[in-house]
Amino acid sequence: MRTPLLFASAFLLGCALHADVVPASIFRDGAVLQREKPIPVWGTASAGEKVTVAFAGKTAAATAAADGKWRVDLPALPASGEPRALTVAGNNTVTINDVVVGEVWLASGQSNMAWVVGNTYDAKYEAVAARFPLVRQYKTALTVADAPATTTEGSWAAVTPETVGSFTAVGYFFALDLHRALGGVPVGIINSSWGGTRVEAWMDPDAAAGKNGPAFASIHSRWAEDLKAFPDSLAKHEAALEKWKADKAAAEAAGKPFNKTTPRRPRGGPGHQDTPSGLYNAMINPHAPYALRGAIWYQGESNASRAAEYCELFSAMITGWRAKFGQGDFPFYWVQLANYRDNGVDGTRYAELREAQTKTLALPKTGQAVIIDIGNVTDIHPRNKKDVGRRLALLALARDYGKTGLIDSGPVFDKAEREGTAMRVTFKPSGSPLISPLAANPPGFELAGEDKVFHPAEAKIENGRTVLVSCADVPAPVAVRYAWRNAPAAGLANQEGLPAVPFRSDDW
Repeated sequence: MRTPLLFASAFLLGCALHADVVPASIFRDGAVLQREKPIPVWGTASAGEKVTVAFAGKTAAATAAADGKWRVDLPALPASGEPRALTVAGNNTVTINDVVVGEVWLASGQSNMAWVVGNTYDAKYEAVAARFPLVRQYKTALTVADAPATTTEGSWAAVTPETVGSFTAVGYFFALDLHRALGGVPVGIINSSWGGTRVEAWMDPDAAAGKNGPAFASIHSRWAEDLKAFPDSLAKHEAALEKWKADKAAAEAAGKPFNKTTPRRPRGGPGHQDTPSGLYNAMINPHAPYALRGAIWYQGESNASRAAEYCELFSAMITGWRAKFGQGDFPFYWVQLANYRDNGVDGTRYAELREAQTKTLALPKTGQAVIIDIGNVTDIHPRNKKDVGRRLALLALARDYGKTGLIDSGPVFDKAEREGTAMRVTFKPSGSPLISPLAANPPGFELAGEDKVFHPAEAKIENGRTVLVSCADVPAPVAVRYAWRNAPAAGLANQEGLPAVPFRSDDW
């Protein structure tokens, strides 16, 4: 006769051998699948369990490996806004409803990507006008991990007046422009962004490895120093917080006003979002290898103090993401930092970070949306996100969707040559003449001689393609700069209204 203990043991063994089939966390109701590409679907099940995935009349099957992982690849499908069910069947069956097929973009970065529609200039209008059931966002939960994770939390939501306020604003306006320009094709945005974060937190561990060079080794040495210093910093913070509470209580008891701000918790420490690769591990890796068209990115403010290493780190991040998703060099477009005072309006930290971003264009299938004209000098979070999304959409439409008649960039510096007491700046051919929308002549230019001291200069547009730059204080100029400040008075654009890319002719 079997004892209850034997029955319990048999039951637990059966549970271990027959785990439920579970699709990856991004496969949830309302998902958007990428059109015209093979569609990976993956997850976990019992070791050796046969898993069958069915969608839109197509099926694919796989057997779970010893670690329980499985993956199938459904064949490429055309775009469809018809809501259909995707089923994943093994020992159990999971049904994912309201699945459509269209364009999928991964949106990531720090606070300006995380910034929601509800906090933009257009918030009230969008709240009453946003009825786009085929524009959707998957919001990834804010999580940090010490090693690449396979699951995360998140959910899909379609654009409605009730939901639009919580969408990434840049991602929403980008997706909406694509949706309209592509004739109503569904567009999904995977929103994996977190305010105040650094590029190294978004790099995969292989890309961020210290062996890759001095800039990469610095990531880990800085983090080790931060971890070492954190206990002392935290203790000081907690002491300051207790004093703040006591002072507040004393002021309230005495009926006196109390205006001191709460002491800010120190950055860093175990589990903090600054952890090298911590955000890639928790918020990007779980989504690989989801089929994508490409990625959009808005980040760099938190790295402005170390612009010299940014190009190298950012390039490695992009290359690493492409390798992990296994879909070749998918398009990767970013937002160049806006005009902001940072450590002083006339400082150059932001100018140097913008230059690092521009240098990253050396990677294939990359592009940047320049917004030097629509930032807010006193606010690191400019509220005009509609034009930001539009400029990113121009890049995608012109380069990935065959809209060849579009101009997707403002004037790009080509060369500067001495002409007597002036410098003539030539821009690369673009099919769109130069204009000066803010003044009769474009502000933002500076000249320097052999002394390397820059002075504000006068600039005059000639023949729609060149700018003649002169300054009485620099009779023998050798270098010219444009919009080379944290918050410059940038006044050069093309006839499409797209601003010129900030540049310098020197390498001082």
